[in-house]
Amino acid sequence: MHDLTVNLHMHTTYSDGSGTHAELGRIALKTSVDVLLVTDHNVLVEGVNAYFRDGKRRVLVLACEEIHDQARDPQKNHLLVFGADKELAPLAKNPQSLVDAVHDAGGISFIAHPNDPAMPDFGETDISWTDWDVTGITGIELWNGFSELKSVAKGKWDAVAYAFFPELIPHGPLTKTLQRWDEQTAKGQRVVAIGGSDAHAEHKSLGPIHKVIFPYEYHFKMINTHILAASALTGDLLRDKRMVMDALAAGHCFIGYDLPAPTRGFQFSAQSKVGNASMGDEIKFSGPVTLQVKLPSAAEIRLIRNGRVVKSAHGEAMVYITNEPGVFRVEAYRQFIGKLRGWIFSNPIYIH
Repeated sequence: MHDLTVNLHMHTTYSDGSGTHAELGRIALKTSVDVLLVTDHNVLVEGVNAYFRDGKRRVLVLACEEIHDQARDPQKNHLLVFGADKELAPLAKNPQSLVDAVHDAGGISFIAHPNDPAMPDFGETDISWTDWDVTGITGIELWNGFSELKSVAKGKWDAVAYAFFPELIPHGPLTKTLQRWDEQTAKGQRVVAIGGSDAHAEHKSLGPIHKVIFPYEYHFKMINTHILAASALTGDLLRDKRMVMDALAAGHCFIGYDLPAPTRGFQFSAQSKVGNASMGDEIKFSGPVTLQVKLPSAAEIRLIRNGRVVKSAHGEAMVYITNEPGVFRVEAYRQFIGKLRGWIFSNPIYIH
């Protein structure tokens, strides 16, 4: 399998971002990102899907969408829609109808910023997801860069400080979101976790201070979703797009915070007498199953079953033999700028 770095959930001048699709593509070429999934609010932009190249380096930019009911106050229940190739924003009033339409159009859907607190000093309301009875959603945005800012900034001057030193923000997914995800998967639901930028690169002023809040290049170096694809990008746009969507739909992916150290190359797999499995896969329990974790560099590793840590260690690898079924996933943490911070969050292997 080939590790492709996907940065997703960002906005352009077609909604509330400050850059164009072409500008984002050229910026991504300066980073390790391979694919951008651009999600403007309630508009599916046509004619912008393209590759951007610099020598042998290539980045694929795909227009997707973030949909919510604009008539609702506050505007909760934001849904990231990838690969539908059809404008579905008119269905936003009814989340279940929207999710069903995404599926019928051949797309996949993810709950955006499931827990998104208010930031009153900057006029930001709580825009968390509330309709948890909806079925058929592919997964959730487990780690959202902008939502995390709203959770760590305690006031206006905190936010200003983080604007100048954004690398201080990331600690990991919000605890409430992690707990919700574990509860869902422990009940037998397949819920794919992704990490998103929520990038806008907004130009802000506070008195004499003027600043681009979290430029796109910053986001492309931070929280990414790494997919395990069948190959590197081929240059065939339709084929590559399908490859990306299939990997996300299957949960063949992990979330990596790539600033402290590159996460490319992380592996989490299972072996038993009935077969092998990787992230997102199911494996039948018929005796002991060996779980293996391999990191690109040493870190604190936590192996989690049904929301509880069953083994932890520091290093580049871990092996664990389970004699019982469950939903297993991995978290890895590194010391960075004086704190232990989330580095890698895998999707589960489901052992039934």
